[in-house]
Amino acid sequence: MGRLFSIGEVLIDFIPEQKGIALKDVVSFERAPGGAPANVAAAVAKSGGSAAMITKLGVDAFGDFLIETLNNVGVNTEHVLRTKEANTALAFVSLKEDGERDFSFYRNPSADLLLNEDEINGDIFNKGDILHFCSVDLVESPMKKAHTKAIMSAKEKGALISFDPNVRLPLWDDPQDCRKTILNFLPEAHLVKISDEELEFITGVKDVEEAIQSLFIGDVKAVIYTKGSEGADLYVNGEFCIHSPGYNVSVQDTTGAGDAFIGGFLYKLLEKNVIVSQIGTLLKEESEEILAYANASGAITTTGKGAISAIPTQEQIYAFIKAQ
Repeated sequence: MGRLFSIGEVLIDFIPEQKGIALKDVVSFERAPGGAPANVAAAVAKSGGSAAMITKLGVDAFGDFLIETLNNVGVNTEHVLRTKEANTALAFVSLKEDGERDFSFYRNPSADLLLNEDEINGDIFNKGDILHFCSVDLVESPMKKAHTKAIMSAKEKGALISFDPNVRLPLWDDPQDCRKTILNFLPEAHLVKISDEELEFITGVKDVEEAIQSLFIGDVKAVIYTKGSEGADLYVNGEFCIHSPGYNVSVQDTTGAGDAFIGGFLYKLLEKNVIVSQIGTLLKEESEEILAYANASGAITTTGKGAISAIPTQEQIYAFIKAQ
Protein backbone atom coordinates (compact mmCIF):
# COMPACT_ATOMS: atom_id res chain seq x y z
CA MET A 1 0.00 0.00 0.00
CA GLY A 2 1.21 3.49 -0.84
CA ARG A 3 1.54 6.37 1.60
CA LEU A 4 -0.36 9.59 2.09
CA PHE A 5 1.69 12.77 2.39
CA SER A 6 -0.26 15.78 3.57
CA ILE A 7 1.27 19.23 3.26
CA GLY A 8 0.07 22.41 4.96
CA GLU A 9 -1.11 23.73 8.29
CA VAL A 10 -1.21 21.94 11.62
CA LEU A 11 -2.75 24.16 14.26
CA ILE A 12 -4.71 24.42 17.47
CA ASP A 13 -8.47 24.87 17.17
CA PHE A 14 -9.93 26.51 20.25
CA ILE A 15 -13.49 25.15 20.31
CA PRO A 16 -16.08 27.03 22.41
CA GLU A 17 -17.73 25.24 25.29
CA GLN A 18 -20.92 27.16 24.47
CA LYS A 19 -22.84 26.76 21.20
CA GLY A 20 -25.09 29.19 19.43
CA ILE A 21 -23.33 32.45 20.36
CA ALA A 22 -21.04 34.79 18.47
CA LEU A 23 -17.29 34.35 18.78
CA LYS A 24 -16.97 37.68 20.64
CA ASP A 25 -19.33 36.37 23.33
CA VAL A 26 -17.66 33.00 23.96
CA VAL A 27 -16.38 32.75 27.54
CA SER A 28 -14.36 29.52 27.49
CA PHE A 29 -12.69 27.34 24.88
CA GLU A 30 -11.41 23.78 24.70
CA ARG A 31 -8.09 23.10 22.96
CA ALA A 32 -8.27 20.71 19.99
CA PRO A 33 -5.58 19.72 17.47
CA GLY A 34 -6.49 20.54 13.89
CA GLY A 35 -5.61 21.98 10.51
CA ALA A 36 -7.26 20.44 7.44
CA PRO A 37 -4.18 18.66 6.00
CA ALA A 38 -3.36 17.24 9.44
CA ASN A 39 -6.95 16.05 9.87
CA VAL A 40 -6.75 14.21 6.55
CA ALA A 41 -3.48 12.55 7.54
CA ALA A 42 -5.04 11.54 10.86
CA ALA A 43 -8.08 10.08 9.10
CA VAL A 44 -5.88 7.91 6.88
CA ALA A 45 -3.75 6.79 9.83
CA LYS A 46 -6.77 6.02 12.03
CA SER A 47 -8.14 3.84 9.23
CA GLY A 48 -4.89 1.88 9.29
CA GLY A 49 -3.07 3.53 6.39
CA SER A 50 0.41 5.04 6.26
CA ALA A 51 0.31 8.84 6.55
CA ALA A 52 2.96 11.54 6.99
CA MET A 53 2.74 15.28 7.57
CA ILE A 54 4.90 17.89 5.80
CA THR A 55 4.90 21.21 7.65
CA LYS A 56 6.69 23.44 10.15
CA LEU A 57 5.72 24.16 13.75
CA GLY A 58 6.93 26.63 16.33
CA VAL A 59 9.32 25.67 19.09
CA ASP A 60 6.55 26.08 21.64
CA ALA A 61 4.19 24.08 23.80
CA PHE A 62 1.47 24.01 21.14
CA GLY A 63 3.94 22.59 18.63
CA ASP A 64 4.98 19.92 21.13
CA PHE A 65 1.32 19.05 21.70
CA LEU A 66 0.60 18.73 17.97
CA ILE A 67 3.62 16.50 17.34
CA GLU A 68 2.53 14.29 20.23
CA THR A 69 -1.06 14.17 18.97
CA LEU A 70 -0.06 13.22 15.42
CA ASN A 71 2.30 10.53 16.67
CA ASN A 72 -0.37 9.13 18.97
CA VAL A 73 -2.77 8.54 16.06
CA GLY A 74 -0.03 7.06 13.87
CA VAL A 75 0.91 9.99 11.63
CA ASN A 76 4.61 10.11 10.74
CA THR A 77 6.13 13.45 11.80
CA GLU A 78 9.71 13.08 10.57
CA HIS A 79 9.01 15.73 7.90
CA VAL A 80 7.62 18.20 10.43
CA LEU A 81 10.29 20.86 11.03
CA ARG A 82 10.47 23.32 13.93
CA THR A 83 11.35 27.02 14.05
CA LYS A 84 11.85 29.79 16.60
CA GLU A 85 11.01 32.46 14.00
CA ALA A 86 7.23 32.16 14.47
CA ASN A 87 4.68 30.49 16.71
CA THR A 88 2.41 27.57 15.97
CA ALA A 89 -0.86 28.71 14.37
CA LEU A 90 -4.04 29.11 16.42
CA ALA A 91 -7.68 29.26 15.30
CA PHE A 92 -10.57 30.30 17.50
CA VAL A 93 -13.89 28.83 16.45
CA SER A 94 -17.48 29.61 17.39
CA LEU A 95 -20.23 27.03 16.86
CA LYS A 96 -23.74 27.82 15.75
CA GLU A 97 -26.62 25.67 17.00
CA ASP A 98 -26.41 23.47 13.86
CA GLY A 99 -22.70 22.85 14.44
CA GLU A 100 -21.50 25.19 11.67
CA ARG A 101 -18.51 27.42 12.43
CA ASP A 102 -17.07 30.92 12.44
CA PHE A 103 -13.26 31.29 12.51
CA SER A 104 -10.71 33.78 13.79
CA PHE A 105 -7.09 32.90 12.92
CA TYR A 106 -3.89 33.95 14.72
CA ARG A 107 -0.96 33.69 12.29
CA ASN A 108 0.97 36.67 11.00
CA PRO A 109 2.83 34.64 10.03
CA SER A 110 2.63 31.30 11.80
CA ALA A 111 5.40 28.70 11.69
CA ASP A 112 3.77 26.58 8.96
CA LEU A 113 3.98 29.48 6.48
CA LEU A 114 7.78 29.55 6.88
CA LEU A 115 8.40 26.10 5.39
CA ASN A 116 10.38 26.81 2.24
CA GLU A 117 10.95 24.95 -1.02
CA ASP A 118 14.54 24.03 -0.13
CA GLU A 119 13.18 22.09 2.85
CA ILE A 120 11.08 19.82 0.64
CA ASN A 121 12.73 16.46 -0.01
CA GLY A 122 11.39 15.30 -3.37
CA ASP A 123 12.92 11.85 -2.93
CA ILE A 124 10.34 10.79 -0.33
CA PHE A 125 7.57 10.31 -2.91
CA ASN A 126 6.93 7.11 -4.86
CA LYS A 127 4.48 5.76 -7.42
CA GLY A 128 1.34 4.69 -5.59
CA ASP A 129 1.64 7.48 -3.00
CA ILE A 130 -0.82 10.37 -2.62
CA LEU A 131 0.07 14.01 -1.93
CA HIS A 132 -2.84 15.96 -0.45
CA PHE A 133 -3.04 19.74 -0.06
CA CYS A 134 -5.53 22.54 0.66
CA SER A 135 -5.61 26.30 0.04
CA VAL A 136 -5.14 27.75 3.55
CA ASP A 137 -1.34 27.64 3.24
CA LEU A 138 -1.30 28.92 -0.35
CA VAL A 139 -1.23 32.58 0.72
CA GLU A 140 1.90 34.43 -0.43
CA SER A 141 4.62 32.89 1.72
CA PRO A 142 7.55 30.47 1.53
CA MET A 143 5.02 27.66 2.13
CA LYS A 144 3.29 28.42 -1.18
CA LYS A 145 6.54 27.73 -3.03
CA ALA A 146 7.05 24.63 -0.88
CA HIS A 147 3.70 23.37 -2.14
CA THR A 148 4.76 23.90 -5.75
CA LYS A 149 8.03 22.01 -5.17
CA ALA A 150 6.24 19.14 -3.39
CA ILE A 151 3.57 18.82 -6.10
CA MET A 152 6.15 18.83 -8.91
CA SER A 153 8.33 16.28 -7.11
CA ALA A 154 5.42 13.99 -6.29
CA LYS A 155 4.12 14.08 -9.87
CA GLU A 156 7.57 13.28 -11.25
CA LYS A 157 7.57 10.15 -9.08
CA GLY A 158 4.10 9.12 -10.26
CA ALA A 159 2.19 10.01 -7.09
CA LEU A 160 -1.49 11.00 -7.16
CA ILE A 161 -2.23 14.66 -6.31
CA SER A 162 -5.34 15.40 -4.23
CA PHE A 163 -6.66 18.94 -3.69
CA ASP A 164 -9.37 20.12 -1.30
CA PRO A 165 -9.60 23.94 -1.62
CA ASN A 166 -11.12 24.20 1.88
CA VAL A 167 -11.80 27.92 1.44
CA ARG A 168 -11.14 30.15 4.48
CA LEU A 169 -11.65 33.72 3.27
CA PRO A 170 -10.68 35.46 6.56
CA LEU A 171 -7.08 34.42 5.86
CA TRP A 172 -6.93 36.35 2.58
CA ASP A 173 -6.65 40.11 2.08
CA ASP A 174 -8.84 39.84 -1.01
CA PRO A 175 -11.32 37.01 -1.75
CA GLN A 176 -10.31 37.17 -5.43
CA ASP A 177 -6.70 36.40 -4.49
CA CYS A 178 -7.98 33.24 -2.84
CA ARG A 179 -10.05 32.30 -5.89
CA LYS A 180 -7.22 32.98 -8.37
CA THR A 181 -4.74 30.98 -6.32
CA ILE A 182 -7.07 28.00 -6.13
CA LEU A 183 -7.66 28.15 -9.89
CA ASN A 184 -3.88 28.31 -10.48
CA PHE A 185 -3.24 25.16 -8.43
CA LEU A 186 -6.36 23.27 -9.55
CA PRO A 187 -4.96 21.95 -12.88
CA GLU A 188 -2.05 20.30 -11.03
CA ALA A 189 -4.40 17.96 -9.12
CA HIS A 190 -5.67 14.59 -10.29
CA LEU A 191 -8.46 14.49 -7.72
CA VAL A 192 -10.45 17.51 -6.48
CA LYS A 193 -12.88 17.62 -3.56
CA ILE A 194 -15.16 20.65 -3.52
CA SER A 195 -18.16 21.49 -1.33
CA ASP A 196 -21.53 22.93 -2.28
CA GLU A 197 -20.56 26.08 -0.33
CA GLU A 198 -17.40 26.59 -2.40
CA LEU A 199 -18.38 25.62 -5.94
CA GLU A 200 -19.87 28.89 -7.21
CA PHE A 201 -17.24 31.05 -5.48
CA ILE A 202 -14.35 29.11 -7.03
CA THR A 203 -15.77 28.59 -10.52
CA GLY A 204 -17.82 31.78 -10.88
CA VAL A 205 -20.60 29.64 -12.37
CA LYS A 206 -24.10 29.38 -10.84
CA ASP A 207 -25.26 26.21 -12.60
CA VAL A 208 -23.94 23.23 -10.61
CA GLU A 209 -23.38 20.87 -13.54
CA GLU A 210 -21.68 23.54 -15.63
CA ALA A 211 -19.54 24.58 -12.66
CA ILE A 212 -18.39 21.03 -12.01
CA GLN A 213 -17.51 20.53 -15.67
CA SER A 214 -15.35 23.66 -15.54
CA LEU A 215 -13.16 21.96 -12.91
CA PHE A 216 -11.95 19.36 -15.39
CA ILE A 217 -8.88 21.25 -16.54
CA GLY A 218 -5.22 20.26 -16.66
CA ASP A 219 -4.62 16.93 -14.97
CA VAL A 220 -7.97 16.72 -13.13
CA LYS A 221 -9.45 13.24 -13.58
CA ALA A 222 -12.06 13.12 -10.81
CA VAL A 223 -14.17 15.61 -8.85
CA ILE A 224 -15.99 14.84 -5.60
CA TYR A 225 -18.83 17.28 -4.96
CA THR A 226 -19.80 17.14 -1.28
CA LYS A 227 -23.19 18.28 0.02
CA GLY A 228 -22.95 17.79 3.78
CA SER A 229 -25.71 15.58 5.17
CA GLU A 230 -27.02 15.05 1.63
CA GLY A 231 -23.94 13.02 0.70
CA ALA A 232 -21.65 13.42 -2.27
CA ASP A 233 -21.55 13.15 -6.06
CA LEU A 234 -18.59 11.72 -7.94
CA TYR A 235 -17.62 12.79 -11.44
CA VAL A 236 -14.95 10.89 -13.38
CA ASN A 237 -13.35 12.27 -16.54
CA GLY A 238 -16.09 14.88 -16.77
CA GLU A 239 -18.98 12.41 -16.49
CA PHE A 240 -21.35 11.95 -13.56
CA CYS A 241 -20.54 8.62 -11.92
CA ILE A 242 -22.60 8.14 -8.77
CA HIS A 243 -24.47 9.86 -5.95
CA SER A 244 -23.71 8.51 -2.49
CA PRO A 245 -26.34 9.47 0.12
CA GLY A 246 -25.28 10.88 3.46
CA TYR A 247 -26.13 9.59 6.92
CA ASN A 248 -28.46 11.16 9.48
CA VAL A 249 -26.57 11.73 12.73
CA SER A 250 -26.82 14.06 15.72
CA VAL A 251 -24.37 16.84 14.79
CA GLN A 252 -22.26 18.33 17.58
CA ASP A 253 -19.46 19.98 15.62
CA THR A 254 -18.78 19.98 11.88
CA THR A 255 -15.09 20.81 12.36
CA GLY A 256 -13.02 18.30 10.40
CA ALA A 257 -15.99 16.51 8.82
CA GLY A 258 -14.91 17.31 5.26
CA ASP A 259 -11.34 16.33 6.12
CA ALA A 260 -12.52 13.02 7.59
CA PHE A 261 -14.52 12.47 4.40
CA ILE A 262 -11.61 12.99 2.02
CA GLY A 263 -9.28 11.15 4.40
CA GLY A 264 -11.57 8.12 4.26
CA PHE A 265 -11.76 8.44 0.48
CA LEU A 266 -7.99 8.62 0.08
CA TYR A 267 -7.47 5.71 2.48
CA LYS A 268 -9.67 3.57 0.25
CA LEU A 269 -7.65 4.60 -2.81
CA LEU A 270 -4.43 3.60 -1.03
CA GLU A 271 -5.99 0.33 0.11
CA LYS A 272 -6.82 -0.47 -3.51
CA ASN A 273 -3.30 0.45 -4.67
CA VAL A 274 -4.41 3.29 -6.90
CA ILE A 275 -2.07 4.69 -9.53
CA VAL A 276 -2.71 7.82 -11.55
CA SER A 277 -3.26 6.15 -14.92
CA GLN A 278 -5.93 3.84 -13.49
CA ILE A 279 -7.84 6.17 -11.15
CA GLY A 280 -10.75 6.62 -13.57
CA THR A 281 -11.30 2.88 -13.97
CA LEU A 282 -10.92 2.22 -10.24
CA LEU A 283 -13.39 4.92 -9.24
CA LYS A 284 -16.01 3.76 -11.72
CA GLU A 285 -15.74 0.18 -10.48
CA GLU A 286 -15.42 0.84 -6.73
CA SER A 287 -17.15 4.19 -6.28
CA GLU A 288 -20.10 2.97 -4.20
CA GLU A 289 -17.89 1.30 -1.58
CA ILE A 290 -15.35 4.13 -1.49
CA LEU A 291 -17.95 6.89 -1.11
CA ALA A 292 -19.97 5.00 1.52
CA TYR A 293 -16.79 4.68 3.60
CA ALA A 294 -15.92 8.36 3.11
CA ASN A 295 -19.43 9.54 3.98
CA ALA A 296 -19.46 7.41 7.14
CA SER A 297 -16.06 8.79 8.18
CA GLY A 298 -17.33 12.36 7.80
CA ALA A 299 -20.68 11.71 9.46
CA ILE A 300 -19.21 10.08 12.57
CA THR A 301 -16.75 12.96 12.96
CA THR A 302 -19.62 15.48 13.30
CA THR A 303 -20.95 13.61 16.35
CA GLY A 304 -17.87 14.54 18.42
CA LYS A 305 -16.02 17.73 19.30
CA GLY A 306 -12.92 18.90 17.48
CA ALA A 307 -11.43 17.14 14.49
CA ILE A 308 -8.63 14.63 15.09
CA SER A 309 -10.11 13.30 18.32
CA ALA A 310 -13.52 12.83 16.67
CA ILE A 311 -12.27 11.11 13.50
CA PRO A 312 -13.26 7.41 13.63
CA THR A 313 -11.15 4.29 13.21
CA GLN A 314 -11.75 1.77 10.44
CA GLU A 315 -13.54 -0.53 12.89
CA GLN A 316 -15.89 2.26 13.96
CA ILE A 317 -16.65 3.15 10.34
CA TYR A 318 -17.50 -0.42 9.34
CA ALA A 319 -19.63 -0.89 12.45
CA PHE A 320 -21.49 2.34 11.66
CA ILE A 321 -22.15 1.31 8.03
CA LYS A 322 -23.34 -2.13 9.12
CA ALA A 323 -25.78 -0.57 11.60
CA GLN A 324 -27.46 1.60 8.96
